[in-house]
Amino acid sequence: MVARRECFGVASIRAGLADLCRLGSSLLLLCSLTFVILLPAVAPARGQASPGDWQGRVRQLCEKGDWTSALRIVEQEIAQSPNDVDVLSWHARVLAWSGNLAAAEHEYQAILNISAKDPDIWLGLASVYTREKKFEKALQALDTAVQLDPKRADLHAARARALRDAGERAQARAEFQKALSFDPGSGEARSGLSSLRREPRSELRLGNETDFLSYSSAYQGSSASLVTHWTPNLASSVAESVYQRAGFISEKFTGSITTNLPKLAALTLGGAAAHDNGVVPKSEAFFDLDHGWKIGEVTPVRGVEIDYGQHWYWYQAARILTLNGTAILYLPREWSFSVGATGARSAFSGSGVEWRPSGTARLGFPLAAKGLSGNVFFAVGTENFAAADQIGRFSSQTYGGGLRFRFTSRQDLSLVSSYQRRTQNRTDTYLGVSYGIRF
Repeated sequence: MVARRECFGVASIRAGLADLCRLGSSLLLLCSLTFVILLPAVAPARGQASPGDWQGRVRQLCEKGDWTSALRIVEQEIAQSPNDVDVLSWHARVLAWSGNLAAAEHEYQAILNISAKDPDIWLGLASVYTREKKFEKALQALDTAVQLDPKRADLHAARARALRDAGERAQARAEFQKALSFDPGSGEARSGLSSLRREPRSELRLGNETDFLSYSSAYQGSSASLVTHWTPNLASSVAESVYQRAGFISEKFTGSITTNLPKLAALTLGGAAAHDNGVVPKSEAFFDLDHGWKIGEVTPVRGVEIDYGQHWYWYQAARILTLNGTAILYLPREWSFSVGATGARSAFSGSGVEWRPSGTARLGFPLAAKGLSGNVFFAVGTENFAAADQIGRFSSQTYGGGLRFRFTSRQDLSLVSSYQRRTQNRTDTYLGVSYGIRF
């Protein structure tokens, strides 16, 4: 009886295993059929990126300044959809970001031959015209865009900016207000209206500085300067400085004028005269050339500025000429980096003429608090001129930094400090503060 039960149990197990095998085979067959049926639909989805994916990759590449790779991706999309206006407009947009404005203009005009009823295309073309300084054409393109979609606040705001650039401030104000009527929350329109308020033409700055010298009494100076922008292309600057050193007081007046040379540079010419008392130069003369280039809104370097100047100093016992060059890189998020070099030609009474170099590097950056920015700098080289005790020959290394707090749009406070190590184990600790107000 027991043997029969055991045989019956074994037979039941074997039957159950056979059923499981048949069930597993059926499930495997069903999965295989499902995979074969869905494969044509799944394969394209995995092998091709969605429209947003390629656009995201293009933006990332543009942020890195890799224009060649960005254009390659867009051109691949154009090969698949040669008449897709959205893809073509991306091509024009990348060309404009990369600074190839002529090609971007040509691309937008070609798109208009396909679709002249898209206000975004006219808006893109207007932005290119603006960067090319073709303000009349930019305004015409924006007029067309507004006619195509008269209720879009961003189009009215763009047209208002073009009117402002053309000097039509009253019309620009009305256009910004119209943009606000369509979108009361438009920050672009509100900031545009704020920009039409009368801008300050003058800046008065008061400053005080102290050099704590390890080998002598402190050297102090105070100054007041006034910069006035008479027109967009003409400005003047005057300054009065008072220096106190070892009981001697010196005064110096400095004046300059700056004019913008169209398509060339900003030219500054100036000079100074002093009641020197052997502390500062008796007289000075200088000129400066400054030119900048805007590269792009999404590039790693947004702009570059180059400055070159020459400065002549006439002391009681020395004549100095300096050649100064500075390059400034404007980086994203309001960072900046500059490097400068100076060659000084000195001629002292009873000695020969010689050249000596020096260099500086400076990094500027914003800080977390609103209106607060900072900088750090380093300078190294040989010097043989400046004020009083620096008339001579010594080498130095200077480490320093500064803070600037802009507590209103028209007022700021700046602080600067540095530590200089010189030959002969001498040191100079510098502290400076200045307050500026624009009116």
